[in-house]
Amino acid sequence: MGNGDSKLNFRKAVIQLTTKTQPVEATDNAFWDQFWADTSTTVHDVFALVPGVEIRAVREESPSNLATLCYKAVEKLVQGAESGIPSEKEKEIILNCTRLLTRVLPYIFEDADWRGFFWSSVPGAGRSGCLDESDDDGARPLAESLLLAIADLLFCPDFTVQSHRKGSADTEDMASLDSCEYIWEAGVGFAQAPPFNYLHDLHRSELLKLLLTCFSEAMYLPPSSDSKTLNPWVSFFCSSDNRHALPLFTSLLNVVCAYDPVGLGIPYNHLMFSDQREQLVEQAIQILIVTLEQEAGSSSASAALQAMTAASASPSTTVEDQEEPAAPDNLFVNYLSRIHREEDFSFVLKGLGRLLNNPLVQTYLPHSTKKINFHQEMLILFWKLCDFNKKFLFFVLKSSDVLEMLVPILFYLNEARTDQSRVGLMHIGVFILLLLSGERNFGVRLNKPYTVRVPMDIPVFTGTHADLLIVIFHKIITSGHQRLQPLFDCLLTIIVNVSPYLKSLSMVAANKLLHLLEAFSTSWFLFSSSQNHHLVFFLLEVFNNIIQYQFDGNCNLVYAIIRKRTLFHQLANLPSDKASIQKALQRKKRGAPSISRTTSAENISAEGSTPAVPTEPGTLKTSLEATPGIDKLTEKSQVCGDGTMVAVQQDNPQTSLDSSGITADSSGITGDSSGLTGDSDTESIIDRDDEIFHTDSEKPRSRLPSLSTAKWSAAPDWVMSWKTRLPLQTIMRVLQVLVPQVEKICIDKGLTDESEILKFLQHGTLVGLLPVPHPILIRKYQSNDGTAMWFRTYMWGVIYLRNVDPPIWYDTDVRLFEIQRI
Repeated sequence: MGNGDSKLNFRKAVIQLTTKTQPVEATDNAFWDQFWADTSTTVHDVFALVPGVEIRAVREESPSNLATLCYKAVEKLVQGAESGIPSEKEKEIILNCTRLLTRVLPYIFEDADWRGFFWSSVPGAGRSGCLDESDDDGARPLAESLLLAIADLLFCPDFTVQSHRKGSADTEDMASLDSCEYIWEAGVGFAQAPPFNYLHDLHRSELLKLLLTCFSEAMYLPPSSDSKTLNPWVSFFCSSDNRHALPLFTSLLNVVCAYDPVGLGIPYNHLMFSDQREQLVEQAIQILIVTLEQEAGSSSASAALQAMTAASASPSTTVEDQEEPAAPDNLFVNYLSRIHREEDFSFVLKGLGRLLNNPLVQTYLPHSTKKINFHQEMLILFWKLCDFNKKFLFFVLKSSDVLEMLVPILFYLNEARTDQSRVGLMHIGVFILLLLSGERNFGVRLNKPYTVRVPMDIPVFTGTHADLLIVIFHKIITSGHQRLQPLFDCLLTIIVNVSPYLKSLSMVAANKLLHLLEAFSTSWFLFSSSQNHHLVFFLLEVFNNIIQYQFDGNCNLVYAIIRKRTLFHQLANLPSDKASIQKALQRKKRGAPSISRTTSAENISAEGSTPAVPTEPGTLKTSLEATPGIDKLTEKSQVCGDGTMVAVQQDNPQTSLDSSGITADSSGITGDSSGLTGDSDTESIIDRDDEIFHTDSEKPRSRLPSLSTAKWSAAPDWVMSWKTRLPLQTIMRVLQVLVPQVEKICIDKGLTDESEILKFLQHGTLVGLLPVPHPILIRKYQSNDGTAMWFRTYMWGVIYLRNVDPPIWYDTDVRLFEIQRI
């Protein structure tokens, strides 16, 4: 049969299905075989020949025909999984059924009345998985039969894995097949590298695409505040009912982490040869991040994870043979949390680092190396690894390897700061850095000199990775778009967390911090919102930490503070009477200087830099749920003398921590503050629309009611409530001691060169002159229902936008998020 005739016959079968008013019997094999047995179509053919309008028409007008189509397609997959697909004809049938179900399932999920169809019992379907058993008492839902069939097919010899048979006379018995021997790639828990077969990769990709479509039922449910809501498809697939759970988890993880898009490094090899593995890697990482979504709010599951990661494991044990009580129900989360061998951690970290750094690679020949596009999925996977497996997090932080992750994250943040369609990428990058910054080793690692230049439009500087982080954070705050405002607290919290360990800030980074303080401490900005003073508290805490704990070596910052000493005096003498408040706000209305106004140093960029570009017109973006305020996103921990951390009680934010008068609330995070909460686009719902970060061309949209009409206004009592708590004692003492000394040496020696002043400050000391050092306060990320819901919408939004070839969910009634065209 010619390919054209095959497509024509397939199209005729689709038309027959939509026009038949009478139900077609399931036993009419001649009719149903037209969809898979008598045709040869690609996945793109199926999407073109089965329009969404006609699927909806069948769903509404001939529901029994649609139900039978799904039943028969699943039946073919189950039969193929049982038989081992001995013939090429049967392989074609399996692929056709896979493509057809991938096309149809989203239209079943979008109708609430149909969602239970796959979870209803099919007559004659027994618990063993066979669809033709006579025992109806233990009938298995169609969804379970489908998922188990997909799992079996993913380890089907000569279809998705290399057969171990010596001869070719008989097929292997699928029921007794040990899939752990057929793991797709060497790596975690598996040492053998199977021979590469591009056909196997193509078949795996098609099956994984169908599996992802099964999981996507979550897209068609509105965001729910009920954190216990589970995805039944994911729950069953990752349960002990799936005998292939362990080898499949290992295969997916190894395929992703072993992938090398550059290969042998032959220039332009990606233009000369097709890379069949890239598609498989993309599907694998998307399946991984979906299956690793642990239900939020489940205290028992969280406790089990913590107990599991804290338990000491014997070096000889592997992922498979560890036995821990009260493990999470999700086996994929269970396996991920139990990885513990250093060689496995090294393999995973090197793989993630190689892929995240891939877009940063520069060569003399433009566009000569292959660039991957699934970095957002990579960031989500890295987040889940660090969140679920604390041993992996400690491994990442125990060496400078963490910087291999930091640099690409900062690169993506800088690149996406002006692109509204990538606001989710900004959030995931900042969340990862917030998680890392809660650990002391991260701050210590940042002191390594930054020598590897990547193409970023930032000022040229000679310094450390800490300088790079501060410079890019400054860039995000001063030249990012308005919807990044809720991240300002997170960005400054990260700097606060690492500040006690920063040994030597460059002059560029020091000036950036002072520039932020200058912008945030203007009276009209402080009086514009009930939350803005928090940013000043954060910056003052940064300066206090560095002065108290890293004064030696930070002469650049001390010099910058001395130069900008009027800022601190103005803060200490901030007027709080009603007339001054009104005068400051009137000055705002007349037009005040914007924080985005940069100094001349901003124009000096790194060689080969690529400036951030705004969103291209017509770009699609998906909306996001609100992110919690910083006080809900973090929990405070006090660093003890031996380096251990003790949680700080947050019930009473006014509780004094030490005799110097610095309180637990000195950061500006008050007990009654909800932080910078956001709406469904993660933009602030606090009244910030007309502040210095306002972009006239941007009109905020919200799925939640706006709070911008709240009748809040700055009052003298409110100003005094936080002004009296400004932690200025340490800085004022520094200025009191050093300013006269610097002035005297300048007069006596006639100094005009700042290098001499820096040399004087470098050899100075304030031992015995500063107040009693305040305890180091670290704000560690804590999981909560709000971030769990945010991650779900972000993850599925990424998957929706990345699967456009074919467009699996395009033009269906997705309800988890909104799709907007910028």
